[in-house]
Amino acid sequence: MDLVQRMLAANAEYVGTHGWHELATRPGKQLAVVTCMDSRIDAFAALGLELGDAHVLRNAGGVVTDDTIRSLTLSQRALGTRHVILIHHTRCGLHGIDEEAFREQMQAETGMKPPWSLEAFTDIEADVRSSMTRVRTSPYLPHRDSVYGLILDVDSGQLTPVEV
Repeated sequence: MDLVQRMLAANAEYVGTHGWHELATRPGKQLAVVTCMDSRIDAFAALGLELGDAHVLRNAGGVVTDDTIRSLTLSQRALGTRHVILIHHTRCGLHGIDEEAFREQMQAETGMKPPWSLEAFTDIEADVRSSMTRVRTSPYLPHRDSVYGLILDVDSGQLTPVEV
C-alpha cells in the first residue's frame, strides 16, 4: 500500500473515532501560533491546547515572513485572534545554513535565484526576537501588544521564553 492509501486508511479510522465537533471558526483562545514546519513539533500538545483553541501557522523556521503577516492579519481582523505566540526550536534545519551558497546553488540548478529569503540564522534567540519585532511593528496587525517568543527544545519538549 502506498503512502496516500495508508493515510486514507488511517483517516477512515480517525473518522470513526473523531465524533462530531461543532467548533467555531474563531479560535477559542483568540490565539495564533507561528512555528516551524518541523515534523517533531506538536504545537497543540506543547502548549496544552485543544482542537479549536488556536490557529497554527507553520513554515520553515517559523519565521515571520510577508505571508505569515498575511495569515496573521486575516486571523486577527476577520477571525478574532488577539495573541501571537512564536515558537522556534533547537536543531532547526535552517540553523547555520549558508544562505548565499544555497541561493547560488538554486541559481545554478534552475537558472534563477529564488525571489524569497531562506531566513537562515545562527543565533536562535536573535531569530525569535527578529520575528517578534516583525509582528510588533506590522501596521496590518491591530493586536501587537500580546506577542510572545518561545524556544522549544525538540529533545525534551521544554519551552523557554525569549524576551525582547
